[in-house]
Amino acid sequence: MKTKREDIRNIAIIAHVDHGKTTLVDELLKQSGVFRQNQEVAERVMDSNDIERERGITILSKNTAVFYKNTKINIIDTPGHADFGGEVERVLKMVNGVILVVDAYEGAMPQTKFVLKKALELNLSVIVCINKIDRPEARPDEVIDEVLELFMDLDASDEQLDCPFVYASAKAGYAMLDPNDKPENMVPLFETILTSIPAPEGDPELGTQVLISTIDYNDYVGRIGVGKVDNGVIRVNQDAVIVNAHEPDKKRKVKVSKLYEFDGLNKVEVNEASIGSIVAISGITDIHIGDTLCSVENPEPIPFQKISEPTIAMQFMVNDSPLAGKEGKYVTSRHLRDRLFRELNTDVSLRVEDTDSTDSFKVSGRGELHLSVLIENMRREGYEFAVSKAEVLYHTDEQGHKLEPMELAYIDVPEEFSGTIIQALSERKGELKNMLPASGGYVRLEFSIPSRGLIGYRGEFMTSTKGNGIINTIFDGYGPYKGDISYRQQGSLIAFESGESITYGLYNAQERGILFIGAGEQVYAGMVIGQTGRTEDIEVNVCKKKQLTNTRASGSDDALRLTAPKILSLEQALEFIDTDELLEVTPKNLRIRKKILDPTLRKRAANNAKSAK
Repeated sequence: MKTKREDIRNIAIIAHVDHGKTTLVDELLKQSGVFRQNQEVAERVMDSNDIERERGITILSKNTAVFYKNTKINIIDTPGHADFGGEVERVLKMVNGVILVVDAYEGAMPQTKFVLKKALELNLSVIVCINKIDRPEARPDEVIDEVLELFMDLDASDEQLDCPFVYASAKAGYAMLDPNDKPENMVPLFETILTSIPAPEGDPELGTQVLISTIDYNDYVGRIGVGKVDNGVIRVNQDAVIVNAHEPDKKRKVKVSKLYEFDGLNKVEVNEASIGSIVAISGITDIHIGDTLCSVENPEPIPFQKISEPTIAMQFMVNDSPLAGKEGKYVTSRHLRDRLFRELNTDVSLRVEDTDSTDSFKVSGRGELHLSVLIENMRREGYEFAVSKAEVLYHTDEQGHKLEPMELAYIDVPEEFSGTIIQALSERKGELKNMLPASGGYVRLEFSIPSRGLIGYRGEFMTSTKGNGIINTIFDGYGPYKGDISYRQQGSLIAFESGESITYGLYNAQERGILFIGAGEQVYAGMVIGQTGRTEDIEVNVCKKKQLTNTRASGSDDALRLTAPKILSLEQALEFIDTDELLEVTPKNLRIRKKILDPTLRKRAANNAKSAK
């Protein structure tokens, strides 16, 4: 018989990127007494890896737990970026309700819609938290209307529409049920969680059933499966069977060697856990997301939705440039292969495939950001490798027509830039669906555009809007192929010979375009050292020294002034490279190069490609 576990609540915090999810979790941890009064606590304590901290985004969902009035509240902080949507979809299977955080100024954004849709489909209870209420430009009443409209658009039931609203400032550490109340602390939010989020249900008499929703990985104990106990009790040293709803043939006997529950930011060892508990299980080597851990007597898998397929792919290959192996610690194809396949332990939206060449691997993910985070992580760990331009993954329908991934792009720009943006996206096969006035002299443009039309566009977008534009995209299924897109109007400046860049050579080269390197840097023939203003590539000699003569002309020996080079970040470099170029990634440098370094062979390949068309 099903019973409720009243001393537990399981919730996920969902929102659009940057609306304050992680800061809210920090406050709930602080005010529930997880930290000592005098304890130094890092800001956004849940964002544990360096890249999350630097970029201010959450990439991996995190589990934590707080106690309030003898009730354990398990909280899962989820990512807001569409590229990490695979994380959000799964963790919602562990919870009975969500806190939807919405910025009191920005209102409902594309990702708000994406995460809310997933929550409503799973019939979860929702608490809407209007955050950043203390912003001077906050407009809570309008935002509430926007959120209710969103609920209606997503066909929410009457019960779901009747959800509680809480007004908060996560940064200042308070929540209120009425915006006119006196701000004090987070108690109103804690109380709303207890009253509005249902307690987990299950049958303690049935056999064990735990659906694994996330995987953690630890070098000491290997894979750790995290999931919620749906039925029965799970105990240490218990014999169990692993089954999977999507793989009917899977049936493997295992033993539960260690069991943990979450307490604050720590995992605490326990001997047993019953219905509603969120547990971490270690000691099962080959455990995957979507597996159900069951008792031997009743091996029934719990259904779960399949993880979204990747839409974009890159080649990761061994670095074979003339400077290969000088800066990285791990440089061989074995190192590269092991590291990429190890990433699959924790990242379910990623695919890694061997190719015809032992030195190259096809890596597919949910978007450019998804793959660039992996590249940055590997680079920091001491890996040296090269990557190709991102390309989208096509499908074909039953009639044999080519289909490509489509995105909905929501763009907020000052009115004077709207014409430029509409023109740029139309050239990239975007179709303007809607144009609405937004607050503060801004316009909101809604486009349907092929995913490949957005590859390499963000940098150009920032320049076109002088840094004032906001672009948000969300995957919108597959649509008919829209035709060829020319990615880059400008050609590359290519180094003509190997050596060290000299001021004199650079001075002559800078008249041809924008340089990416300064003096005293190692270059090689075929390396891209800048961007020209023309459409074709130009070869330049940046290692050229000035010929010394006996005669001295007045003024000619004045110091040569070099314009500061444009140093590209990883994202900018990935956006810049063209289909015939590679990005060489080392712990110390990012270098762009042509795939074919020899100029004669390069010209021959280009001519062959033209005649093939």
